[in-house]
Amino acid sequence: MSALFGIDGLTVTRDNTRLLDEVTTDIPGSGVTTVIGASGSGKSTLLRCLNLLESPTTGAITYRGTDLATLDPRTLRRKVAMVFQKPTVFAGTVADNLRTADPRLSDSDAAALLTRVGLPVDALNRVADTMSGGEAQRLCLARALATAPEVLLADEATSALDEASTAVLENLAVQLAAGGTPVVWVTHDMGQMHRIADQVIRLDHGRLTYAGPPAGLPVSGHDDGSR
Repeated sequence: MSALFGIDGLTVTRDNTRLLDEVTTDIPGSGVTTVIGASGSGKSTLLRCLNLLESPTTGAITYRGTDLATLDPRTLRRKVAMVFQKPTVFAGTVADNLRTADPRLSDSDAAALLTRVGLPVDALNRVADTMSGGEAQRLCLARALATAPEVLLADEATSALDEASTAVLENLAVQLAAGGTPVVWVTHDMGQMHRIADQVIRLDHGRLTYAGPPAGLPVSGHDDGSR
């Protein structure tokens, strides 16, 4: 299968610091690809580049064979949805938040989205900014899925969740991938990586140190994906 994202010599420099250092790899067009590495290794920067929230200093990225730099960011982001580590909710109800992604969303479809992310259906009329951090994170994921994206990017999507809610989102990631929606999932949790990953990218101080299946990941005492 051809690459979903082709990354060639990707370098991002900010304030004289290389956040990514000549990263070259492919992200496959199926399954769950996890991006692991210690804090500051460049995981989030890589994800932001895939969504045109960050521009390469040098190097290039293609999406399904097309240079990202030639694509309209708004159009791309409807196809390549992203969930951030720190959730952002908008004014209004939970239903209002979901309809910022798709104004035509019916009540039944909105309810189905909440169910997918483990939120109760009766939360639709709740004021969104009264939600806990974990609930807000799940709302943001539901909102990202409202546009039926081609790809889901998730940056530490379960960092604010308890064990049960984490399991719901891990299962959702696997189900999305099985249904034909590739997932690129940043995590510091090695256990989570082993539970959901079909492919692993490991970064260390901005450099690519591994790309391949989880079974082939070398054991390293200093770079185990933890914070």
